[in-house]
Amino acid sequence: MKHTIKKGETLSQIAQDYRISLSSLLGANQIPNPNLIYPGQVITIPGFPDVETQSYKILVSLNNRTLTLQRKNSTTVKRYPIAIGRMLSGTPTGDYIIINKAPNPGGPFGTMWMSLSKEHYGIHGTNNPSSIGKAVSKGCIRMYNRDVEELARTIPIGTPVHIEP
Repeated sequence: MKHTIKKGETLSQIAQDYRISLSSLLGANQIPNPNLIYPGQVITIPGFPDVETQSYKILVSLNNRTLTLQRKNSTTVKRYPIAIGRMLSGTPTGDYIIINKAPNPGGPFGTMWMSLSKEHYGIHGTNNPSSIGKAVSKGCIRMYNRDVEELARTIPIGTPVHIEP
């Protein structure tokens, strides 16, 4: 999978976001000095499929509080209601991928957790279904448990996620 370095990113943080070791990131890109990277540089993230090969993509609209599952050709498969981050801990915008899935994570995460390639953020179920449609989370995307389970059964690891305002 390819990642374009953004202003202010470090290789250490990129490695953490994708939950891989810094040494594997350096090795996959033959980077001798991790301090010599620049915005716009494209690097390979080892262990994840190229997003271009994925059958699905996820579009999240924070304003509409919806998550839309689309096929690669942009045909909408299904649209789900979501909860988003509250004002002081907003849901980050940008492009990410699903890097893992964890059924039954417990607590406020409901019956399924899917990590985004941004440390500490994910798409998950909820133990508080009345929160859906509101800005109440610490930045994650909450879904009804039945919806997040359906989504997790449908999409593979590596599915791209675009979050827009």
